[in-house]
Amino acid sequence: MSAVQNITVDTIDSGSRLDRWFKKRFPHVPHGKVEKLLRTGQLRVDGKRSKGNLRLEGGQVIRIPPLPDPSKLKFKNPVSPKEADFLRSIVIYEDSDLIALNKPHGIAVQGGTGTSSHIDGMLPALGEGCRLVHRLDRDTSGVLIIAKNLSAAKSLGNAFQSRKADKIYWGITNGVPKPSSGEIKGYVAKGRLDNRFGNKHEGKEIMEAVHHGAKGAKYSKTLYHTAAKAGQRLAWVVMKPLTGRTHQLRLHMQLLGVPIAGDPKYMTDRPLPGGIESTLHLHARSITLPITGKESLYIEAPLPSHMNDAFETLDFEKINPVVDWDDLSDA
Repeated sequence: MSAVQNITVDTIDSGSRLDRWFKKRFPHVPHGKVEKLLRTGQLRVDGKRSKGNLRLEGGQVIRIPPLPDPSKLKFKNPVSPKEADFLRSIVIYEDSDLIALNKPHGIAVQGGTGTSSHIDGMLPALGEGCRLVHRLDRDTSGVLIIAKNLSAAKSLGNAFQSRKADKIYWGITNGVPKPSSGEIKGYVAKGRLDNRFGNKHEGKEIMEAVHHGAKGAKYSKTLYHTAAKAGQRLAWVVMKPLTGRTHQLRLHMQLLGVPIAGDPKYMTDRPLPGGIESTLHLHARSITLPITGKESLYIEAPLPSHMNDAFETLDFEKINPVVDWDDLSDA
């Protein structure tokens, strides 16, 4: 049996359910055992009894009671050979501290209701101790950073939390932004999708613009630049989020009147032109990470097939545009 542990919740795990957080850290402990630990008050958050559906916050301290030695237990490998091969096939960079993946569209980063296969659950295939340091939406493709050890996880986590990690996204918008470059800022909070435009996702949770002081309101800010346009129907927009709110870029483009092409939640009543797939055209193109004592590390992810097809159809050049981001921000 292990000794009692007190583990501080990482920022990346904010919003995770307690039972799922525990299962990710201790996959050898059966679900029934986890329920018993919660029921008997042995598994606690900030010294208090908690239920499995408690949503965690970064900085909270979780008491872990003595647990059986996993080496003495027999349990199923959580990663299938097929999943392991898939994960290794999307690695685009690796060094002694981190791995970068080019996450495909449609793959969840973490588990949730109805989600059994996700990047987080496949990480053991990349080595013991590998862990997420940030997230991407299920429908967003692109660069996803994985830490290979605890020290790297803390360093990289701090870089993302302090906004020292420079993230650039490419998107194709349904409409052309006016003005062509600038910033979008304001407060956002969780809401529910209504039936505008006959949306089949009515009732699903989304983010929406709110006034300062509203319940759950958080400040958000995005810089954007129109790199190219196809008439007045579509545009290639480069975006730099200065905050990291859920669905931030998707909501901000909708608020600008030019939602991301193929977005099933943040929509417009304008139909997409022919030849463009009704799949979210949003890609985490690159990340620049500060490295102590070294030059910054730049990692770039090739476009997914549906966006590559759209670029060719619209005759957009897949060359990184030069953007003076400092000139776009008044902060």
